[in-house]
Amino acid sequence: MNTFNVKLFSISILIFIYSCDRKVNTFKKSERPNIILIMSDDMGYSDIAPYGGEIDTPNLSNLAKKGLKFTQFYNNARCSATRASLLTGTYPHQAGIGHHTNPPSDINKHNYGTPEYSGKLSSNVVTIAEVLKESGYSTIMSGKWHLSSFDKNQWPSQRGFENFYGTIAGACNYFKPEEPRSIFEGNQKLNIDDENYYTTDAFTDKAIQYINKVKRKNSEKPFFLYLSYNAPHWPLHAPKEDIDKYRGNYLKGWENLREERYKRMIEMGLIDSSWNLSYDDIVSWNSLSEEKRREMDLRMAIYSAMIDRMDQNIGRLVESLKKKNIFENTIIMFLNDNGACAEFDMLGSGSKEQLETKKGPLKLSYGKAWANASNTPFRSYKHWTHEGGIGTPFIVHWPNGISKDLEGSIIDQYGFLLDIMATCLDLAKTMIPEVFNGNKIKKHSGKSLTPIFKGSKEQIHKEPIFWEHEGNKAVRMGDYKLVQDWEKGIDDNWELYNISRDRTEQNNLIDSLPNKSREMISMYNNWAREIGVIRWDEILQIERIGK
Repeated sequence: MNTFNVKLFSISILIFIYSCDRKVNTFKKSERPNIILIMSDDMGYSDIAPYGGEIDTPNLSNLAKKGLKFTQFYNNARCSATRASLLTGTYPHQAGIGHHTNPPSDINKHNYGTPEYSGKLSSNVVTIAEVLKESGYSTIMSGKWHLSSFDKNQWPSQRGFENFYGTIAGACNYFKPEEPRSIFEGNQKLNIDDENYYTTDAFTDKAIQYINKVKRKNSEKPFFLYLSYNAPHWPLHAPKEDIDKYRGNYLKGWENLREERYKRMIEMGLIDSSWNLSYDDIVSWNSLSEEKRREMDLRMAIYSAMIDRMDQNIGRLVESLKKKNIFENTIIMFLNDNGACAEFDMLGSGSKEQLETKKGPLKLSYGKAWANASNTPFRSYKHWTHEGGIGTPFIVHWPNGISKDLEGSIIDQYGFLLDIMATCLDLAKTMIPEVFNGNKIKKHSGKSLTPIFKGSKEQIHKEPIFWEHEGNKAVRMGDYKLVQDWEKGIDDNWELYNISRDRTEQNNLIDSLPNKSREMISMYNNWAREIGVIRWDEILQIERIGK
């Protein structure tokens, strides 16, 4: 073979190899799944059927039956703190939300003068949407943002979401969101004038529309959807037909409801029968008048209807994915932002008359007594770091990615919000940048959950994980959990529990295991210094004297 032919043959071989390599890479890239992250708002651990609840949630049940159901997944005990960690893979303080997001009424509320407590999302973290967009994903958000009210640089359209519809602030009227808690599309405020409008329906409608749009534009391009429902957060608003389905179902009261859920959860294998049902000082159902019982039944009926309606909409989303033949390679993750909400009053806020109208006040709630039942069997509520405040249902469904022999499995090892960013990066085959938009980016602290999808039994977290919100603190390390409720002037009221034996936190081991207690207290103190936590009494002092 002459020299020219040798060169030609060599070039042909190189072209062939390059083409094969390109085909392999393209194939791998095309296999990256669509990613859907669905979050409910202020829902209790045991409300939905796959976690022991009586509320009709067949679509979530179906996802759980064909997917994985995590029993020990954790959020951050409060709306904004959870959303900050969920989207950035960092602790909320690192993301600028050390306490909470500024409300639409006060630009400086929750800004305490440090980067960790700015009251808005930091520019030194990246969102899942920003990273996945750079990696070739279409990015969609529909629902509640609640990570900055005033600084548009920290709104969804500026933080990686190519398509956004929803609320920038937190709670809003479900039937007619109005100023200052309006609906936006992109950065444009909308005037909602539709007598059939309901946020849960509208958020799903827009999610489906956006998926249709991005798939028409490029059918091979994967998408990331963050569907952030405001249900069942107050105000108690639901369509009448859904409320009517539940009226009368709760006249047996919260004590009986807790017992029923507790027994069902044991039968389902969600909790251990050796874990005693937790106790809180809740008013007795039998002490209420007949009229008050009917009112409380209505409150819980509306709350249940809100969850039911959310499940109906998740079903609509799933059906739309199936019609597009993209359901099999779409991973769906469902979780809640914090435990059930006991805010305002024991028996709920707002009047019975207001419950019957679509124009009920913003702070129209179901009360601590029902929240106690929603969090069966755990202690405490939203804001606090006992299991009732930070434990969340977590369902993962992915036909193409979860081993068939694992379908319907219960996963008992623990994980937390920061793992979701790590998991999304793994699924998208990408990493966070060191610098983004000229800003140095903080590293995420989570671990990918993908080994669990393949059947790995190895513990994901061998390091401690931490919480702090409003002075309420916790550390989880292996089977042990250190936890503290904030009390003015007190800092030695730590509690220690062996979660594997006592997840309802009834048997405090703080005195019987002094070495373990000191070790974990030291872990917390070191983390708090490193992360920039401000003592809660200092924050309260800042609020008293003004900024």
